[in-house]
Amino acid sequence: MSQALIVIDVQNDFCPGGALAVPDGDAVVAPINALLGEFETVILTQDWHPAAHSSFASAHPGLSPYETTEMSYGTQVLWPDHCVQGSKGAEFHPDLDVSGDLIIRKGFRPSIDSYSGFFENDHKTPTGLEGYLRSRGVSELTFVGLATDFCVAYSALDAAKLGFATRVKLAACRGIDLQGSLEKALTEMQAAGVQLQQD
Repeated sequence: MSQALIVIDVQNDFCPGGALAVPDGDAVVAPINALLGEFETVILTQDWHPAAHSSFASAHPGLSPYETTEMSYGTQVLWPDHCVQGSKGAEFHPDLDVSGDLIIRKGFRPSIDSYSGFFENDHKTPTGLEGYLRSRGVSELTFVGLATDFCVAYSALDAAKLGFATRVKLAACRGIDLQGSLEKALTEMQAAGVQLQQD
């Protein structure tokens, strides 16, 4: 059975000093680099927003980062401007080994956010990742990266729903933990049959 490592959003803006820094976010880089040789297929996802993206609080006068608003596809957390296309913040962490097979860019449609590596936040618009994995004969996925409770969790939940054997290596992930979001994400992943590995 073919296995793939999916490295989620290890970008400068999600690391210390970035616009949407995940606490201790850069601590995932070394363990991820150490894992690469264990997998036949390595895929990286990259948040890739146009300026003035609809998920940015700055696009909603009167609303602040981390408040929520209703979009056509449901409730959306509003974020500080981050991972803007072509910016230093959107680049992968400089120490991350990016010699993978494929980079999937997400969040580039101005009117919809995208946490999952598989679908935009409407849960319908695909990124093409599933098709790539199926064509490569991949059936088992291991997720690492940032942030545990948003892009990693959404990706892992979609993977499980699509029928992939799915695990998350928590030692190579870090979370934002926005109002209990980390505990909620871990509970949801376990309930969906995602294997959570501590090591």
